[in-house]
Amino acid sequence: MSARFTAEELSAAFAQFEATTEACAASGDWNPWAEQFTVDADYIEHAMGTLKGREQIRPWIAKTMGTFPGNHMVAFPSLWHVTDPATARVICEIDNPMRDPGDGSVVSATNITILTYAGDGLWSCEEDVYNPMEFGLAAKTWCVRAKESGTITPEAQRWLDTTGAFFP
Repeated sequence: MSARFTAEELSAAFAQFEATTEACAASGDWNPWAEQFTVDADYIEHAMGTLKGREQIRPWIAKTMGTFPGNHMVAFPSLWHVTDPATARVICEIDNPMRDPGDGSVVSATNITILTYAGDGLWSCEEDVYNPMEFGLAAKTWCVRAKESGTITPEAQRWLDTTGAFFP
């Protein structure tokens, strides 16, 4: 049995996925990102559960990226990716750098993403694998540095006051 998509097709689709993600990060409008999924797609988010379908993915991504710490993340570049034509998957490591907290430092955490391609520029599944403690610690580190620099936002201060204590 031959693969449904070639490595080149998967790489091209992934390049478009990355470009759309970067455009959404720049604009703050995550609707085009949600449109990259099939109407019946699964989004497996280990800390939050499985979202079923584009119309569950859409409000979740808007809320996640519209509130701290998501709205302080400035880019989502892949550090590496591999294609697996036999399973129609792209597997990658995504960096999640946050904006400068005011001291010139870069605060970030990474995750592994597994995307399953459905064709026609659409993805039928995304699974993100990461350590929530690492993301929480990155957010807390950002808050502490921003507070020291005098650039912490009220929303980030609220997060630090309510959630930051859970992270060492």
